[in-house]
Amino acid sequence: MTTPRAVSMPDEERLHKSVEAAQRWLLEDQHPEGFWWGELESNTSITSEYLLLTHHLGIGDPERWAEIAAYLRGKQSAEGYWSQYYEGPGDISTTIETYFALKLAGEDPGAPHMVRAREWILAQGGIAKARVFTKLWLALFGQYDWDRLPVMPAWINLLPTWFPINLYEFASWARATIVGVTVIFATRPVATLPAGAGVQELWRDPSERRQFAVSRPSRQVSWGGFFYGLDKVLRFLDRNHIRPFQRRSLVTAERWLVDRQEADGAWAGIQPPWVYAILALRSLGYPLDHPVIQKALQGFERFTWREKGTLRTESCQSPVWDTGLAAIALLDSGLAADHPALTKSAEWLLQEQVFSGGDWQIKNPHTPPGGWAFEFDNDVYPDVDDTAVVMIALDGIALSDEARKRRAVEEGTRWMLSMQCGDGGWGAFDVENTKQFLTQIPFADFGEVLDPPTADVTAHALEFLGRMGYRGEYPPAARALAFLYALQEPDGSWWGRWGVNYIYGLGAVLPALAELGESMTQPAVRKAVGWLRAHQLPDGGWGESCDSYADPTLAGAGPSTPSQTAWALLALIAAGEAGSEEAARGVRYLIDRQRSDGTWDEPEFTGTGFPGDFMINYHLYRHYFPLMALGRYAHSLRAR
Repeated sequence: MTTPRAVSMPDEERLHKSVEAAQRWLLEDQHPEGFWWGELESNTSITSEYLLLTHHLGIGDPERWAEIAAYLRGKQSAEGYWSQYYEGPGDISTTIETYFALKLAGEDPGAPHMVRAREWILAQGGIAKARVFTKLWLALFGQYDWDRLPVMPAWINLLPTWFPINLYEFASWARATIVGVTVIFATRPVATLPAGAGVQELWRDPSERRQFAVSRPSRQVSWGGFFYGLDKVLRFLDRNHIRPFQRRSLVTAERWLVDRQEADGAWAGIQPPWVYAILALRSLGYPLDHPVIQKALQGFERFTWREKGTLRTESCQSPVWDTGLAAIALLDSGLAADHPALTKSAEWLLQEQVFSGGDWQIKNPHTPPGGWAFEFDNDVYPDVDDTAVVMIALDGIALSDEARKRRAVEEGTRWMLSMQCGDGGWGAFDVENTKQFLTQIPFADFGEVLDPPTADVTAHALEFLGRMGYRGEYPPAARALAFLYALQEPDGSWWGRWGVNYIYGLGAVLPALAELGESMTQPAVRKAVGWLRAHQLPDGGWGESCDSYADPTLAGAGPSTPSQTAWALLALIAAGEAGSEEAARGVRYLIDRQRSDGTWDEPEFTGTGFPGDFMINYHLYRHYFPLMALGRYAHSLRAR
C-alpha cells in the first residue's frame, strides 16, 4: 500500500467546499416527486427516425420539423458527416438517415451542408454501405428494394421456446424490435414522398441497387455462411409468395405487441422497437385514432427536448438509474440517511418496484417479480443492474417504515439471485441469453442482439450482496467471483458492457470485491491498480474514447472526463489506494474542473447502449459519479 506521508494531498477545505457545492446542485436538481432524471443523449438517427416516422404516418408538423432540422444541422461535422458519439468518426448509416430526414424537412439539397453530407456519403460508398435498418427505412419510402433486404419471416413469432431459434433467445431490445419488423416485412408499407425528397443520388453506382443488402460471409462453412444460405432460400420462397402460417403469424405478432405496450405508450422503454411497433400496427390497419396508436404517439412528448429553437428526441430515459445513483452519491458524500431528499427518493423508488410479469419469466418461470426497471414505465423488462443499484441506495436510507423497505429489498434480492446465469455472472434483462450463433443472421448487422452475463452487471450485483453482509463463501457470490476473475483481461482491466469501457469495468469490479471482503493485496487487484496507474493522464484525470470498443489497444486512451475519472477513483479507493499520489491527483482534477454552480462539463459519451454502435451521454453521469468519488475520498481521509 502507498504511504500517505509521500503524497501531496488535496487541500481539505477545497475538498469540503467541492463536496458541498456538488451536493447543493444535486439537491436542487431533484424533481418534486422525489426522483432525479437527466437527459439520455444519443446520436442523430434517433431524432431523424422520429421525423421519418411522422412523415410515414402523415402527421408531420412543419414547425416541429423545422426545429428538428435546426438540431440536426447543429450536430453536423465540418466534413459533412454525423457521428455515433461526440467527436467520433463519421457513421454512414447515421449520416444517410440524417440527410434523408433533412430532405423531408424541406432542406435545399443544394445548400452547402447538404452538399457536404452527400459528398461524404458517396465517398464512403453510398447507400450500399449502410446497415440493414437504414435500408429498411429507405424501403419504407420506396428508396430501396424490399427484395434486396434479408428476410425476417413472420413465422419466427410462432417458434416454441424449446426450439434453438426463437424470440426469447434474442435480447429484450432486439426481441421487441424483431416482432414489429416481421410485420413490416410481411406488409411492406410504403409512404409517398414529396417531389425531390428521395435520396437516389446517394447511390454511387446504379448497378449496386440490385445487390443484396448484406455482403457474403468470407467463410461459407460457418454460422454466417449457413444463415446467408438460409436467407437465400427464404427470399426465394417469399418472392414466390410461399409464406407459411402468414395469417396466424401476424395475428400472434399483433397480440404480442399490444400486450407489451407500456403505460407510457412505449415498447421496451426504447425508441427503436417503439417506432417499428407503430409502423407494424398501422400496416395491419390500426387507424391513427386507435387508442394504442394514440397512446404511443402521445408518449413521445415526454421523450422530446426543446432548446434554443431546436427539438430532439431521446432513445430512452433513465430516472430509476439516475435516482439510485444520485442517492448513493449523496449518502457517500455524507448527507444524513434521513435527509428529506433521500427519504423522498426512497419512497419514489419503492413505488417503482415491478410486481407484474415479464419476458424474463420465459426462462425463469418460478420466481415472483420484485426487480426494478430503468425507465418510468417498463414493467415488462426489469433489469439486474437497476435492481442492484436501487437496493444499494435503499439500504443506506433511513425510512420511518423500515419494515416496508426490508420487504422490498428481500423481494428484490430474491428476484436478482434468480437471474444469475449458469456461468456465475448476471446479464441485464434475461437469464442465459448467450447463443452467439444468432449474431450471424444477415438481419443482425446492428449492434448487440444478445444479453450475456457481463463483468459490470455482475459486479453491481455482488456489491449489493457485500453490503448485505455476504462474503465470497456465499455460493452465489463464489460463482460470481469465479466468473469475474476469469473475465479479467491479461493487462489487469475488465471490459465494460454498459459504460466506456475498461475504466467503467474497473470502477464496478474493484468496489464489488472490496464490499465482499476480498483481499486487496491479491495479484488480480494489484494488477488492476497497476493498469489504473499506467493510464492516468498528465492532467490527473482518466479518460477513454468509445473507439476502444472497436480497437482494444485504445483502452484507457482519450481526453479526461469527470465521470471516468470518478470511476477510476472509486476503483483506487476500494483497492486501498486512497492515500496514493494517483488518487490525490485525480481528486484535484475533479476539484479544479468543477463549475461555479457545483457540477461539471462533460460533452463526451461515456455510457454504452451497444458497444461501439450506439453510445450514450448520460447528462447526470458528470455529476453524481464525481460526487460519489469525492465523498468516498473524503471519508477515507477522515478514517485515516
